Amino acid sequence: MAVTTEMIKELRERTGAGIKECKDILLQTNGDLDKAIEVLRAKGLEIASKKEGREAKEGLIGIYTHPGTKLVALVELNCETDFVARTDDFMSLAKELALHVAATEPRYLTIDEVPEDAIAESGLTPEKFYEQSVLLAQPYVKDPSRTIQDMVKEGIAKLGENIIVRRFVRYEVGG
Repeated sequence: MAVTTEMIKELRERTGAGIKECKDILLQTNGDLDKAIEVLRAKGLEIASKKEGREAKEGLIGIYTHPGTKLVALVELNCETDFVARTDDFMSLAKELALHVAATEPRYLTIDEVPEDAIAESGLTPEKFYEQSVLLAQPYVKDPSRTIQDMVKEGIAKLGENIIVRRFVRYEVGG
């Protein structure tokens, strides 16, 4: 199948990958857009794993205020440079994470933070407990096929810097 400019444009818009990379991946996948996205996602996760050890001291605080202003969520999202922190993609990721925190009420950031007795007291399997209570292990509220950790890794791959969710808080009036 011939790769058209429209196909390259659509893949680029959906993934943020470069034009040449989009064209090459589409040629490899015979123009199959879904396969091309999967290949780019796998490639991005590989790139992200190489950047995870790098220091991330810049960033911003993503804020979500629910209509009615009785619920607000804040997420500190860090990256390596101020330049990346000011990009629309980074700011959008921070806002989406804050929205997710508002919607799901996670109790812990990582699985390592969960006390052993918390799982036993919940009566849930560890996997189910993590999905409900650990931010990075939760399925994203707008797309349950991706976890929050997947979203962060995709951000790393797209922006080319290590990204870390440092902390979060959720406030609710009367809560």
